[in-house]
Amino acid sequence: MLCSSSSRPAREMPRRCGPVVLLRAAPVLGRSSARQSRGGAMISEERKARMESQGWKVVGGHSATKLCRWTKSMLQGRGGCYKHTFYGINSHQCMEHTPNVSCANKCTFCWRNHINPVALSWKFDVDDPEAIIEESLRKHYGIIEQQCQSPNALEHRKEEARRVRHCALSLVGEPVAYPRVAELLAGLHRRRISTFLVTNGQFPAALRALPRVTQLYVSCDGTDRESLRAVGRPLFRDFWERYSEALGILSLRRERTVCRLTLLRGINMEEPEAMAELLAKASPDFVELKGATLAPVFDKSGLNTYNMPTFLEVRAFAEHLAGLLPEYGLAAEHEHSNGVLLASRRFCVGGQWRTWIDFEKFADHWDDDALGAMDYTAPTPAWALYGSSSQGFSPAECRKQRARPRPRYSEEKWPAWRVEAAAARRTSALGQPSAPLDDGPASAG
Repeated sequence: MLCSSSSRPAREMPRRCGPVVLLRAAPVLGRSSARQSRGGAMISEERKARMESQGWKVVGGHSATKLCRWTKSMLQGRGGCYKHTFYGINSHQCMEHTPNVSCANKCTFCWRNHINPVALSWKFDVDDPEAIIEESLRKHYGIIEQQCQSPNALEHRKEEARRVRHCALSLVGEPVAYPRVAELLAGLHRRRISTFLVTNGQFPAALRALPRVTQLYVSCDGTDRESLRAVGRPLFRDFWERYSEALGILSLRRERTVCRLTLLRGINMEEPEAMAELLAKASPDFVELKGATLAPVFDKSGLNTYNMPTFLEVRAFAEHLAGLLPEYGLAAEHEHSNGVLLASRRFCVGGQWRTWIDFEKFADHWDDDALGAMDYTAPTPAWALYGSSSQGFSPAECRKQRARPRPRYSEEKWPAWRVEAAAARRTSALGQPSAPLDDGPASAG
């Protein structure tokens, strides 16, 4: 779908590779030089064993990395994640990581199943950011080499996967609360690794001090105090004030900004007008709408597959929301991830959406104070556009077809009596508020 409005002419952007940056040897995690002692490791040995039994790679005392299934998928030529469709990342060159596994929320839909600890302030030892990066890359490359042994891995993708170009700082936890996050980001950018950082908006002071990232996300799970309490289950007493302040900060940021909506049918899809009002205050460059993914934590949260909207339902909600936000348009979709992208119309240049990222230009100029969101855009290909026949799946990939197609509407999943019974159980589960863990403000923000 072509965007209907025009904006200023597209800027000519050279796609060139900058020089390889040689860095000093990083301290080794575990040694005193690589860690500032405060209060011990965040990740206990028991938790570490549990995490690693599920495929996590714990890094130092508070960081972790884990192979994303889309990294494996694109390595085998079977398609990339929604970020490939929306923004042009190569999923097989992306490392999923967090410098802080702890979180200040206990989201009802958490697809990490609350395996991580909770914390409202930093009371732990602080690992050296260079050591975190080097150890994370080492462990990630170790997993990649294992994946390259598969006969399904494509030869040219193997070589590409051996060089990380993107880091999704969204694995779990709250990355902005890591006290040395600025140094971590600089270390990634010097290596020409782009950064996609996601925050729950509970550490506004840390968010305000955060240096530029390639793309900054705030999760938007509720439109008012009660809905955010029910869905996100934040642990701060002043969670709504923190969240509101974070959205205000987002509106002032110069890099690309995103409000991410995890949609739960029957819970946070009922008031699109309220969501539109909230988004207007945050004024993000993009709005990601994604249907919730089934997770074992659903059992404790009172959720079930009926609360997972189908792709048609996500599209319908996105179209309704776009109608309430005239400054945004329906830019892209990824059926496989059950996601839709709304974009500010200023990213529609000459009738063409430019939601993709010129990663080489960002890598060349990440430390230039004058760099803004419009300075490193790239054209969105036709196959990724909203309404395309491919529904966001790249024609260069070979899609594995499901034996049984997904339901088109949620009513096809369950009979009416089961829906009513599940709704009653959900009301009971969601009605149990989370107890705050701390009476005072967190030192991280």
